Amino acid sequence: MSKRLQPGLHVVATPIGNLGDLSPRAADTLRQADRILAEDTRVTAKLLQHIGARAPMIRYDDHSSAEERDRIVAALGEQAIALVSDAGTPLISDPGYKLVRAARAAGHAVHTVPGPSAAIAALTLAGLPTDRFLFLGFLPAKAKALGDAIAEIASLRATLVLYESGPRLGDTLAALAKGLGGRDAAVAREISKLHEECVAGPLAELADRYADATPKGEIVIVVGPPGEAASVTDEQLDSALDEALKQRSPSRAAAEVASRLNVPRKRAYARALERSR
Repeated sequence: MSKRLQPGLHVVATPIGNLGDLSPRAADTLRQADRILAEDTRVTAKLLQHIGARAPMIRYDDHSSAEERDRIVAALGEQAIALVSDAGTPLISDPGYKLVRAARAAGHAVHTVPGPSAAIAALTLAGLPTDRFLFLGFLPAKAKALGDAIAEIASLRATLVLYESGPRLGDTLAALAKGLGGRDAAVAREISKLHEECVAGPLAELADRYADATPKGEIVIVVGPPGEAASVTDEQLDSALDEALKQRSPSRAAAEVASRLNVPRKRAYARALERSR
């Protein structure tokens, strides 16, 4: 017989597709919980029915009020309350960190029941370096904000992992190809489901593949780190900057060219200032 669940907050990872990925410990926690906080109660109800759990559910998402969070925290001293998201590990591009922080501040126990995560699963499929990676969640939708976000992380020597929706996939891949150059990448979708797919290739090829396609399902984009810096002459750098300066400020032009040619931004900016005078 399972040991009684202790009062406190229990952060429970749920399957991202295949229900068989739910761990025995996670199933046991959900069966024993006094209450379950769900991002979407309709989605979680299907999982609870699958494992025979009957705990009452409360909706908890980004729109939950501070007052609702306070009521939940107040109950943690006597109740075992489980927090789940629609799929995967709560708090990973999902609501919940404010609740965890508030529970800790109030002196309540916080437990984690680890399990599936689409970001980690995609890394295992992509065949790209995993020794250092950055999870970006969802990038901005508007073109300028998207370009700025990509420029900000372009020089980071790490594999990039981000989530995307089907309708936005083509535009995001095109922006990544423009801002990051010819890096290797992969698009993983429907992970652990019947139609699981992972397509790998240079960013430009992936952008072309999905330009007019709207694939279904949850999508993860994985982009490899920049390669070793090639030797770029001052003449090559100046030529690229002159073209960029026709439409951009020196700082924006330098950021774009530095990313595309894989040169230090400081060097590109100094040359851009000189060329703009």
